[in-house]
Amino acid sequence: MQHSEKDVVTHTQNWIRDLVIKHNLCPFARHPFRHDLIRYVVSWTHAEQDIVDELINELLYLNHSDAKTIETTLLITPLCFTQFERYNAFLDIVNNINDNLGLNGTLQVASFHPDYCFSGLLPNDVKNFSNRSIYPMFHLIREASISAAQKADVNIDNIPNNNMALLERIGLKNIQAQRKQCIQPDSSKLKGK
Repeated sequence: MQHSEKDVVTHTQNWIRDLVIKHNLCPFARHPFRHDLIRYVVSWTHAEQDIVDELINELLYLNHSDAKTIETTLLITPLCFTQFERYNAFLDIVNNINDNLGLNGTLQVASFHPDYCFSGLLPNDVKNFSNRSIYPMFHLIREASISAAQKADVNIDNIPNNNMALLERIGLKNIQAQRKQCIQPDSSKLKGK
C-alpha cells in the first residue's frame, strides 16, 4: 500500500518526535521540530537520477533560505532506495554533489534508511536504529546549526556511542515496537510537538 504525501510526512514527524527527540538521538532535532523549521520534501520517483536532481535543488534551496524559516530539510524517498545497499552506494554521489556545488563546510547530508546497517554490525543489531527511519531519506543540515550545538556544550563526537549504548538499554523489541507505532493511525496526532 502506498501512503499519501501527508501520511509520509506525518509518519516522519512521528518518528522524529517519538524516537529521535524522545530518546535524544539527535540533540539538534528538538528546536527545528518544535518551531516548524524543518522542510519536508517527498519524492515519489523510482529513478536515482531524479533524486540527484532533487537533491541538487534542495541543497541550493536550503543554502539560499533564511535559517529562521528553514533550518534543515528532509528529502524523503519512499519508492527509491528500498534496498539499503543501493542507498548506501548512492551516498558517495550525495557527497560528490555537495562538494561540486561548493557547499562542503556550509551544508552536510546525513543518511537515514529503514534498513540502515552500520559497517561491522549485524542487520538485527539494535544499534542500527540510531539511523533507521521510517522511509529512506537524506537529511540536509546546516553546518552553522552543528556549530551552534557545539557552542551549547553538545559533544558531537560522543553522539554515536551514546546513542548505541542507549539503544542497547532500550532493547531491540522495545525500539521496534516504538518505531512501528510511528506509522499507526493513533500516533498520527502531532500533540506535544
